[in-house]
Amino acid sequence: MSTTQDNAAQLLFPPNVQYNNGRLYTVKFLSACAAGAVAGVLGLENWLGFALFIFSTLLTSACLYLKCGGRPAKFVPGGWWELVNPGQENIFSFVLAWTLFYGIVHVYD
Repeated sequence: MSTTQDNAAQLLFPPNVQYNNGRLYTVKFLSACAAGAVAGVLGLENWLGFALFIFSTLLTSACLYLKCGGRPAKFVPGGWWELVNPGQENIFSFVLAWTLFYGIVHVYD
C-alpha cells in the first residue's frame, strides 16, 4: 500500500521536474547575488546584511509560490520547502557578492 506522498510523486514528469529545478536554482542564485550587491552598496554589516538575505529569500519564495498558483508541490517535488530553502551555494554567493560590492564602494571610506 503506497502513501499519498508516493502517489503525488508518481504524477510528476521527470523532464519537467528537472527543468523546474534548474529554473528554481537560477532564480534563487540571481536573487542571492542581487541581495549581496545591494547589501554591499548600502554598506550593511553583520546581522543587517544577513537580515537582507533572509528577507530576499522569503520575498523570492513568496513570488515563486504565487507563480505556482499556491501549489508548489505540483511543480517541485519538495513543495514549499524547496522554495524557502536558500541552499548552501546561494548563501556563499550572497557573501561573495556582498564583500565584493562592499569592497568596491566602501574601500576608501
